[in-house]
Amino acid sequence: MDIFVIITALFAISALFSYINARWIKLPGVIGVMLLAIITAIITLIAGKSFPVLTGFIRQLTNSIDFSKTLLDVMLGFLLFASALHIDVSRLKENLRGVLIISTIGVLISTLLFAGMFFMLMHLLGLNIPFIYCLLFGALVSPTDAVAVAALLKKTKMEPRLETIISGESLFNDGIGIVLFVSFVEIAGIPDASFSFINAAKLFAQEVFGGLLLGGIMGWLAYRMMRSVDDLQTVLLISISLVMGISFIAGLLHVSIPLAVVAAGLLIGSHPFTNNIEQPAYEYLEKIWKLFDELLNTILFVLIGLQMVDIAFTMNHLWIGLAATALLLIARALSIVFPVALLRRSLKLQYNSIFILTWGGLRGGISVALALSLPDSPYRDMILAGSFCIVIFSVVVQGLTLNKVVNKLV
Repeated sequence: MDIFVIITALFAISALFSYINARWIKLPGVIGVMLLAIITAIITLIAGKSFPVLTGFIRQLTNSIDFSKTLLDVMLGFLLFASALHIDVSRLKENLRGVLIISTIGVLISTLLFAGMFFMLMHLLGLNIPFIYCLLFGALVSPTDAVAVAALLKKTKMEPRLETIISGESLFNDGIGIVLFVSFVEIAGIPDASFSFINAAKLFAQEVFGGLLLGGIMGWLAYRMMRSVDDLQTVLLISISLVMGISFIAGLLHVSIPLAVVAAGLLIGSHPFTNNIEQPAYEYLEKIWKLFDELLNTILFVLIGLQMVDIAFTMNHLWIGLAATALLLIARALSIVFPVALLRRSLKLQYNSIFILTWGGLRGGISVALALSLPDSPYRDMILAGSFCIVIFSVVVQGLTLNKVVNKLV
């Protein structure tokens, strides 16, 4: 399918779903469009022969889009830059210890706990899945998704401190998630291979510190250029070029694209600049990037829903996915107990924060993208279907009930 046709179709479908949701359903934007996309995918799967033209077009559209590459290499940079640009940097600094501990140690603990529980459950059910694939599954779904978090926290009445911790964690936990995922994929692909802490540490340093350094340098250069002009068009073009340039260079250097754009976004967001125009250019820039964020979020969640067309769902996969969702919530809660107990006094966190942080740790497109990038194996379809179940539950159920949970516990 031609690239122009693909883009036109995505915008048209996103506009239609967004209109239906805003006119009649009236759910939070990303939840409404994702549900409509899922319904469309289910209709395509069930009634494919009854609507051959429509179902053929939907299948051709989804097959023409490399979701993993589109999200991880193109869309994610823009979405994370927008999120970082709007985060309250002063609050982030106040809660930095909690953010860093939950986004690193917390993700590692969650991955190990989930893998252990899932491995035992599969063996109880008579499914002899190797432990390395349980670890791989855990690495996919343990990091929270900054895009989903940013999209759904806007409508909550969460305490600013907790909102900052959840938002900050989702921005920074990409590093260890990628290290774990890449390491486990390499082990799974090599018979009798073993986990190397040295190689993992090298990969972690390259991805994380390399990404932060690249984002800091390019963000500072872009910021200096923005301050020296008074033309909004030029300022906007510099910011867009910054995100695209970081994505390209980070790919060549094999460093973390998400962490690089987050570093650049935080740097520019923490140094507002004024120019000789009626209103500070930074305020215009924020509003434009907020619009970019909302538009791309809508398209992303439409894509997530439509990807179900190509997922080999079975009843066994559905039950395993539901069980994996419950296990992930348990692993998430246990992985937060340690940071909350350690930092409760300094961060002024109560123990009821454990449940709020657990329920607010949303999963989204990154988990799906990584799952779709898995190499072929006897366990790929199960992990992919399980990842979809977790993401759908996270966005729809957790997203719709987050405000109620917060109001009840705070």
